Amino acid sequence: MPAPRARFAAALTAAAALVGVVGCGTDTGPQLERGAEDPAPAIDDNAPVARDGSLDEVAVKLVPIATLPYPVAMATRPGSDDLWVAQQAGAVRQLVTQDDGTYQVPDGFVLDARADVDAGGERGLLGLAFSADGEELYVYYTAKGTGTLTVAEYAMDGDVADPGSKRIVIEIAHPRPNHNGGQLQLGPDGMLYLGPGDGGGAGDPDRNGQNTDTLLGKLLRIDPTAPADGKAYGIPAGNPFADGGGAPEVWSYGLRNPWRFSFDADTGDLWIGDVGQNLIEEIDFAPATPEGAGRGLNFGWSLMEGTSPFEDGSAPDDHTPPIFDYGRDGGRCTVVGGYVYRGSAIDGLQGAYVWGDFCTSDVRVLLQEGGRVVDERSLGVSVTANTLASFGQGPDGELYVLSLDDTIYALVPA
Repeated sequence: MPAPRARFAAALTAAAALVGVVGCGTDTGPQLERGAEDPAPAIDDNAPVARDGSLDEVAVKLVPIATLPYPVAMATRPGSDDLWVAQQAGAVRQLVTQDDGTYQVPDGFVLDARADVDAGGERGLLGLAFSADGEELYVYYTAKGTGTLTVAEYAMDGDVADPGSKRIVIEIAHPRPNHNGGQLQLGPDGMLYLGPGDGGGAGDPDRNGQNTDTLLGKLLRIDPTAPADGKAYGIPAGNPFADGGGAPEVWSYGLRNPWRFSFDADTGDLWIGDVGQNLIEEIDFAPATPEGAGRGLNFGWSLMEGTSPFEDGSAPDDHTPPIFDYGRDGGRCTVVGGYVYRGSAIDGLQGAYVWGDFCTSDVRVLLQEGGRVVDERSLGVSVTANTLASFGQGPDGELYVLSLDDTIYALVPA
């Protein structure tokens, strides 16, 4: 390990709840009601499930493994068993795996980017990912002074990012402080995916979601290792608008605020937790295909909110509806996307999608078969209400929960 660097001088000054960070709609409205013409995705408890075990057998608990102020994102690094955590204020920390399976948090930073990051409310250092060889660290943040959505690359020097190696990969002007998205994910194809929000405000006032010429309200796919055409990144082969008809970086569109998305580590399927406006939270699903999961799909915003028309909108002809959506009943307010469980410790959970809601902060699980939900329920565990920030997946497929109560938890068998 390198010599320890300075500790945080203080905890984050931003005390905003994740309702700010992930961009829950600020407007209020009646509880969701559906008509027969717009049913919720079917849940059939008797449907056969092509997997071993049953969710009935799952018993879990949350075990604290580390304490860090405002942890909001987690990543793994190829070749390492450690966990890497982004803090909203602008720092990256390392959780070093010990022989007994616990984690130690070294005193120093992996990266201290606080001088570059505008943190507070929905802004901050929001995501991180490593290159396929583990030699570069990518971070996603809102830039100080402007709020510009920024992805920067740093070369790793051992377990520390070299600040002198900083290279801006992409910058996206963002006119308002909310709906910044924040996820970075290295896809199964080795490309870098990021999910900017729709530009903020209520109801997509700039109509970015359905405009394929803008990078806002999208899932983007870029190659930071192959700069081209005067940009610090290249456009990978296969992007749906690479040859025209839209911005070449766009992979999927019609998203409001895709705070957290992930790829199934085994199948390559794409899962997106897209935060809703007034009434509906949605989980989008795109199965892996030879062309790539989610390629060119339109998830509907802002013509649709979940499976219901938004305001005066109607479903576009190419609409891909969510696999699951839900209303604000029971105190729920903001979906937090997670991961398909691919660990081995928790019996019965293999192949199921683990996610949660910020306001209730309970950990939930969804099981799909052929793109249809066959079971969805709470796992019976939660963190402090209004603190569930994110999920993480270790190199062994085990899952973690990041909470704004300054705690990182492991999801383990009970």
